[in-house]
Amino acid sequence: MPEDKILLERDAVRLVLDGTGTVATITLCNPAKRNAQTPALWLALIEAGRLLPGQVRVAVLRAEGPSFSAGLDRKAFTPEGFDDGPSFLELGRGSEADLDATIAMYQQAFTWWRRTDLISVAAVQGHAIGAGFQLALACDLRVCADDVQFAMRETSLGLVPDLAGTKPLAELVGYSRALEVCVTGRYVHAQEAERTGLANLVVPAADLDAAVADLTAALLAPPRDAVNETKGLLRTALSHSASDQLAAERAAQTRRLRILAGADE
Repeated sequence: MPEDKILLERDAVRLVLDGTGTVATITLCNPAKRNAQTPALWLALIEAGRLLPGQVRVAVLRAEGPSFSAGLDRKAFTPEGFDDGPSFLELGRGSEADLDATIAMYQQAFTWWRRTDLISVAAVQGHAIGAGFQLALACDLRVCADDVQFAMRETSLGLVPDLAGTKPLAELVGYSRALEVCVTGRYVHAQEAERTGLANLVVPAADLDAAVADLTAALLAPPRDAVNETKGLLRTALSHSASDQLAAERAAQTRRLRILAGADE
């Protein structure tokens, strides 16, 4: 069996490709700061998405230490900002167009996880706050330790969740609960996360890695094309009309049956 290969290691992000070439693991690796997020980390996550080889079928997002991510590094709100970039206060004094473009760039770190050629799985333990919550929401599936604590704290800072987290949160738990969770900033613990669909599975913290490995194996079992087509259908299910979704199902199944029958060879 070929050995695992490190494809990226920078700015508290590590990307490792397993020996089969089908599973990529992206690790947040700054446990001393509870994996607080910075613009540099977001740029590294964007690069990780671009570096994924085409044969990757499952991307696992995990984090070192007791916390998945405590959210945005508070240096963002200091006058001096980051060593390698401006503070959010400085960004806020710029033009609206520049600020919009900067936020759009940061959002790219959170949007590639839902692309249809792979399935992304977040392994979440401890705190997943603000940007950390939104990064977990960016993935298709979430396996959570029983000590998980989700919270959306942006409103307490006078901000809004802007890292692609509002849509999946509302889709998972509904508008009313999503509004209440975001505005109050309260913690959502493991039991509630599992009950409301935020967590696909909750396990003891010691079993988190094993549970993710078992899920990954199950996701790899069916043929890749069928998995990708199914993900594509489910991604449009809530936005399509019933008739449009039925047409999409027919088109996808027609492709699958013709391939199985060898009609498109």
